[in-house]
Amino acid sequence: MGNYSSIEISPLPRLTRRSFIASAFATGTAFALGVDKPATRHPNIIFILADDMGYGDPSIYGQTKIRTPRIDRLAAEGARFTQGYAGAPVCAPSRCSLMTGMHAGHARVRDNFALAAGHVGHKKKEEIRRASLTPQDHTIADYLHTAGYHTGLMGKWHLDGYDPEAIPTKHGFDEFKGWLTQIEETQGYWPEKRCHNEQLIDIPENAGGKHGRYDTTMITEDSIEFIERHHTEPFFLYVAYDSPHSPYTAPDFGPYANHPNWADDEKTYAAMIWYMDKGIGQILDTLHRLNLDQDTVVFFASDNGPRSEPTVQQTRVIDFFDSNGNLTGYKRDLYEGGIRDPFIVRWTGHIPAGSVSQVPVYFPDVLPTALDLAAAPPIQTDGISLLPYLLHPNQAANDRFMYWEFYEPVYRQAARLGKWKAVRLKRGGKLELYDLSTDPWESKDVAADHPDVISRIEQGMAREHQSSAEYPDPDKIAHPSLSMVD
Repeated sequence: MGNYSSIEISPLPRLTRRSFIASAFATGTAFALGVDKPATRHPNIIFILADDMGYGDPSIYGQTKIRTPRIDRLAAEGARFTQGYAGAPVCAPSRCSLMTGMHAGHARVRDNFALAAGHVGHKKKEEIRRASLTPQDHTIADYLHTAGYHTGLMGKWHLDGYDPEAIPTKHGFDEFKGWLTQIEETQGYWPEKRCHNEQLIDIPENAGGKHGRYDTTMITEDSIEFIERHHTEPFFLYVAYDSPHSPYTAPDFGPYANHPNWADDEKTYAAMIWYMDKGIGQILDTLHRLNLDQDTVVFFASDNGPRSEPTVQQTRVIDFFDSNGNLTGYKRDLYEGGIRDPFIVRWTGHIPAGSVSQVPVYFPDVLPTALDLAAAPPIQTDGISLLPYLLHPNQAANDRFMYWEFYEPVYRQAARLGKWKAVRLKRGGKLELYDLSTDPWESKDVAADHPDVISRIEQGMAREHQSSAEYPDPDKIAHPSLSMVD
């Protein structure tokens, strides 16, 4: 990766180890379930992210053909949200929302591509303009690092675009092992090179197209090694798997090798999830071995809906497994199938085991929740702390406005207000409206019957969308054509 010049992040107050340990835990709420002694340390935080895994892919969410016993274990030992949402219907903007706590109307990265500004680079032979995080953008890792946490990212970043300064170690991560958008040799399931912080190392087992070391396995091994080295101090670990994003490839078919009546594509897709699920189990086993179960909050989610590209092959596979959980839409859609995803949180001894919550939550909520867990000063985000709903999963949620926008192939918007979900398929177009309490499949547009709800959502969308340098409104730039890749 070469030598990167230093970028100075705007000042954030650095807590000493002593003041960090002595600071008060988040207003006593963490022990409302009967834990009657104060915490000796703030909890570690692990966020495990799948890539293009649909709402219906884990067996705990209704999958009947693929087994996910370790993801199911997380849910059995924690809280499962039935209405959890990603930050966007594709990878980069969803991860930007996760990292910065901003929804797509305010975030720096709102699509896998940028309309203006950003940096221009190449994906194979195609010229692409991408947005990336800037020094003005602060991440969950920035804030937790400031609060005394050691921070690490293992796997996929996808927020660097083509800017060599927009790498994880410039955005709060003390350690990074994985791949970058701007370095093609680091990408894929059998990469020939891998980023270690700001160095590029060779993976000889994969040289010359060999399939010696599988990316999913490397991410798991790096995550375990990180936990083992930092188990005596508070840490934040972002485990960003590529699986089951296309291309479909795995070391073998796993337990599905001899499954009758399955095509090889289906066996491979199931095996990719099996290898990731196995890795999650190894991470959980490491926490247990190090006696960290009660000291560690583990999140699991996916970054958007299933079907990496709208090809015949991938559509067949996703439909075979009903990966979108019988919801409408796939990746790139703002319907439920494109943005509603698995969302599970485990904190042994604090979150009631086996809880199921109907509270709508989404990626902008993760950063304020992490700050609440770390007893760090709150900041302005588009999300809320989920800690009260984690500790009391039966608690009802207040109706709030949740917002998405997306630019591929044209500008689109979606919003949620209580039970209501609205979708706009083109700039200036009419809103579709769905009552998710009775119609989670978004099969009946009831906009004509609820003009008052439409008016409130129209006002909310106008308020939440803000033009940016990377995503200016049409009066400032013409909309280029966008490729359907990533």
